[in-house]
Amino acid sequence: MAHKIAILGASGYTGAELVRLIATHPGMEIAALGANSKAGQSMADVFPHLRHLDLPDLVTIEEVDFTGIDLVFCALPHGVTHGFAKTAPDHLKIVDLSADFRLRAAEAYKRWYGIEHTAMELQAQVAYGLPEVYRDEIARARITANTGCYVATTLLPLIPLLEAGAVGPEGIVVDAKSGVSGAGRGLNEAMLFAEANEGFKAYGVGAHRHMGELDQELSRAAGRDVTVSFTPHLLPMTRGMQATIYAAGDAGEVHEVLVERYADEPFVDVLDPGAVPQVNHVRGSNLCRIGVVADRVPGRVIVLSVLDNLMKGASGQAVQNANLMLGLDETAGLMLAPVFP
Repeated sequence: MAHKIAILGASGYTGAELVRLIATHPGMEIAALGANSKAGQSMADVFPHLRHLDLPDLVTIEEVDFTGIDLVFCALPHGVTHGFAKTAPDHLKIVDLSADFRLRAAEAYKRWYGIEHTAMELQAQVAYGLPEVYRDEIARARITANTGCYVATTLLPLIPLLEAGAVGPEGIVVDAKSGVSGAGRGLNEAMLFAEANEGFKAYGVGAHRHMGELDQELSRAAGRDVTVSFTPHLLPMTRGMQATIYAAGDAGEVHEVLVERYADEPFVDVLDPGAVPQVNHVRGSNLCRIGVVADRVPGRVIVLSVLDNLMKGASGQAVQNANLMLGLDETAGLMLAPVFP
């Protein structure tokens, strides 16, 4: 029997991706869709591309009946899941796509998100949602905190390299780029076609909130404080993300470590030495593809990591986490080939 699922925040891009994935998932069934701003509408009204699916109408979060529901995806704004998680039924498992439980320290959350963490008592029930690193913890967790999209792109190559000592922890530079869907579906002047098209810009320079996650997880991997230089950029495309990482290390060793670490991972694909991954080769899939290139400067390496920010960077990874939490095959519903061209 399929597990009954609810999606809160179903009217956003990540909510729509969750619906698309779960609609054909062999072990999940959508029982409720919450979206306060679109309550009373059908999913076909909000996302016409999903009109062929038999889906419940959108309701407010307060109207969702969680009786019989096994797991809820919270694709909600930052700060909202705190309150929901504190009042949710004890039986309900939660996959949170916001940042509300990603940072383990309350002071770090306040620093990077500018609000108080109001549910720290739940942190003991939380697993950090990067399955390739925290698979066992996720399987036991009541709440899983999905990683940030930039963070997943960066951590997948860097965590094993820092754990193995294959790159130096000092002087790491992460040059990251994302399509405009990473900013969500809300009205934003900077994301208007005339504003973003034919443009390219950095943002959050020196202070992007994903830096808190990077500090936390990279320091944990290295066993010491690690602070990388990280700058995100907006690209005039809909979806896709790349992190170009510069570090001290031997390209041959770096490639060997990554190949060994990810040999049996279904969603991380390490390319041949010198090969360069492209974002349009992972679009619509749950894949992260990684390339390793020797820098012309001896003793330095360039690592390139690409994924779809709405899939492995958000909803695909959320379903991967939910599979683990529900005891399902981790790859269920996710073995989609990339969409190309």
